[in-house]
Amino acid sequence: MDQVNELELAILERANRMANECRERAEHSRDNILHDAGERIRLREEREVLLAKAKSERAYRRIVQAHELQLQKEMDHLRWNLVEGVREQLAQRMRSFAQQEREQYRQLLQKLLVSGAQAIERDALVAEVNRRDLDWLQPIWGDFSAAAAAGKRIALASVPIHTLGGILIRSEDNRIRVDNTFEGRMERLGRQLHQTIIERLLPNGAQS
Repeated sequence: MDQVNELELAILERANRMANECRERAEHSRDNILHDAGERIRLREEREVLLAKAKSERAYRRIVQAHELQLQKEMDHLRWNLVEGVREQLAQRMRSFAQQEREQYRQLLQKLLVSGAQAIERDALVAEVNRRDLDWLQPIWGDFSAAAAAGKRIALASVPIHTLGGILIRSEDNRIRVDNTFEGRMERLGRQLHQTIIERLLPNGAQS
């Protein structure tokens, strides 16, 4: 009987040890599972936060870019209106100058005639002006052109051109032209004029 009892006790102790070991392993496995689960949750939360931040930043950048594009559009529109406003003022000034300051306008017209005639290496030239200038130039054209371009024959075209003022000089065959009308000079100086207007009107935003 003693041997039987000892065997039973040994079996029970063995069973207890195995139970304890199983419980310890189970607890250890549970702790590992909980730790791993917690780590996965933490990583997922960090990932979601980063994704949310990235999404928020992209949305913010889109909003900023949209505002920048709108601002640039408004600035371009403002510049355009300012430049066109100044161009219109220049045109009005040209009309007023040609109509009211006759002697100064006559001197300017002679200077434009001289520069145009000298630029064309031909002896026979044709000058074209608008209707207003044609009316007062026709009676005095011989003296006017002789004083302006000695040594060259410059005929005054009988058909007026459409211009606010100034003069167009061309060769008789119309192969060489010097457009010293208001519009011609405005076109040649267009880029420089635009830049100058912007620099004067928007000194801090000329390049924006």
